[in-house]
Order: sequence, then C-alpha cells, then structure tokens
Amino acid sequence: MSKNKQDFQLSRRSFLASSIGASVALSTSKVFGYNKYLSAKSSEQETRTLDEIYQAALAEGGNLTIYAGGDYDGQQDFVRSAFKKRFPDINLKIVVDYSKYHNVRFDNQYATDEVIPDVLQLQLLEEFERWKYLDRLHCYKPVGFDKVYPTLKDCDGAWTAAMIIAFSFVVDQDALGSSAPTTPEALASGAWAGNIASSYPNDDDAVTYLYKCYTEAYGREWLAAMAEQNISFKRGSHTPGVAIREKEKLIGIGTSGSPVTSSGSNLKWVLPESAPFMAWGQRAAIVKNAKNMEAAKLYLNWLISEEFQSERTWSVRTDIQPANGLAPIWDYPNANFEGFPAFMRDREEVELWRQTFSLYFGEVKGDPTPGWLGLYPGA
Repeated sequence: MSKNKQDFQLSRRSFLASSIGASVALSTSKVFGYNKYLSAKSSEQETRTLDEIYQAALAEGGNLTIYAGGDYDGQQDFVRSAFKKRFPDINLKIVVDYSKYHNVRFDNQYATDEVIPDVLQLQLLEEFERWKYLDRLHCYKPVGFDKVYPTLKDCDGAWTAAMIIAFSFVVDQDALGSSAPTTPEALASGAWAGNIASSYPNDDDAVTYLYKCYTEAYGREWLAAMAEQNISFKRGSHTPGVAIREKEKLIGIGTSGSPVTSSGSNLKWVLPESAPFMAWGQRAAIVKNAKNMEAAKLYLNWLISEEFQSERTWSVRTDIQPANGLAPIWDYPNANFEGFPAFMRDREEVELWRQTFSLYFGEVKGDPTPGWLGLYPGA
C-alpha cells in the first residue's frame, strides 16, 4: 500500500473513528483541537509588530496565496481591499471556493507534492484537527492569540478562528414591515408560500446544521410543512440575500449577515430572541513548509489584530466588545456556538441529515457558484 493511500485511510477512517474520544477530551479541556491525539509542541506567541513582519514578508518575496471558503470570488473583496490598503506591496491571491472542495483539493495537492496555498481559511472546522494530527499545519501563535476566545483556537497554534460568521434567515423589511416573521417556526405557516428563497440544506454543511437546529426545535411536522412552501432553492449561501435585495422574494433562509442593518438596505438579518440560529469561528491556518511563511504569518497577525477585529460585528477576541448593544457571540445560548464544531466532526450525522433534507426538498441542482476551479488554482 502506498504512503499516500495510507495517509488517506488514516485521514478518512482512523482519525474520524478516534474523534469520538477526541471530542470528549476537547469538551473537558474546553479548548477545541487539544487532546492526547491532537497535541503538538506549543509555540511562543509572536512578539514582532505588523510592520516588522511586513518587512520580513517583503524580504521573502512579497507573495501570499490563500484558499478561502466562500460562495463567489467577490465575497473576499473586503479582505483583499483592507489587506492591500494596509500592506500595499504584498502580491495577494485569495482563491475562493466551497470549503468542501478546498479541503480535498489541499489533500490532493499534498498527495501529489504540489501544495499551492500558504494559508487555509475554511468552514470545515474538523479538517484543521485532522491536518494537525497529520502534521500538515505550521503551529504559530500570532500577536493577540492569548486574547482569542478559548474554543476558537488550537492550544498549540495549529489554527485560530479568523472571523465570526452567523447564519439565520433574512426578510425584506421594506415590504413586510412589522408583519415580518420573527422566528423560523413561522416560516412554515403557509403565509409566505412562494415567497421564500433558501440555500440548499443538503449542500452546505452550515445550512445543513441550521436546518437541523430548526427541525430539532420544531419537529418533523415543521420540516414537512416547509417542503410545501414552494421554496426557491439555489446553491450558494449568498443567494437568499440576493433574492431579497433584488425583490424576487420576501424571505431568505440559510445566509450569513449581521443584525446591524446597513443604511438604505431593505434586507434585515434576523437575530432571534430565543429561537435557534447558528454561529461559528471560521478557522485559518498556515500550511506546514508554506512557500511564503512570513507573508502567511503577516496575514494571521492582521486577521486577529484589533484593527481588523474591531470592524467586525462580532470579534473572535475577548477584549473587543461588540457595538450596537450586542453581546459577544458566545453569550447567545441560541447561537449553537459549541454545537456546530461537534456536528462537523460527526460526518455520519452530517450525512444522515443531508440525505434527510434531500428526501424532503430534492437533490441539489446547479453548478457551484464559484465555478469549477480545478486542481491547482492560484498556482
């Protein structure tokens, strides 16, 4: 048996089998990514300033390639713009694709000895634990690592959450006003039939988990009723918001957003008082033996810096309080903040829910919204 095949079997079978015991250790330590299976030599926290690391990155060559999970290329424009403004001489490439393609793409690149990215920034939280186990990540603690919420970082620095992403449902506040639904339960009432858009709950793991939370809260009767609402399903978690902004639908399900509504926008992202929604920390890690190590370090330091995190609705840092009267995301019991990482580790459960939603709503249709990027994008 080849080494690559052995690695693959370990990554897809042995590791997931051991994750049952690993999850117990994780829950007791309160630090995701740490247990006797997933430990590595701890690194010291970075002491250099951003400007000092910037100069080191330029001396290295000034290049940086990131594989980022997302629905379309422009979804990372805010990162590109802010990073280029702060570090104008870095040649930054961000390749956006569904996380479920980037993870196997990285595995394939490793197997063929042609790894492209310096940094992985993905929704597939469990993969970072597997990659650490396989020694494919560079343990590194950026400045401010000690301020990151405990369950949003690996204790050895193999990965850290870069930003908080939250999923809920959205409404056209201009069209609906005070009559807009305030809970997911109300969406199955029949009042909104034909006026709901949703990303597929059997395509994106985050949307799968959101629909799972809804189903567990309201029962299979709710799920059956939702199947009768003539929902317009599309690939890409951005599509429900597009349907609202373009006045195609009144309600969208399974999309990211902020409870702080942008000025002039008709789209309101609903933060329920007690009904379920979901949030997680999108993880980022430096690839072991990255071609552009200093630039990768610069990126991680900048991502969790006060200057970047202060601009987010919710921060991964405990020393930055949200504005607009919001609480830290981990203080919302209905955000299912610890539930999503556990769900992502249990691939059998993910698959069972995915196929359940296929029974109710049909198979996923359409090409991936980022397009087909091939084996080595960003090369």
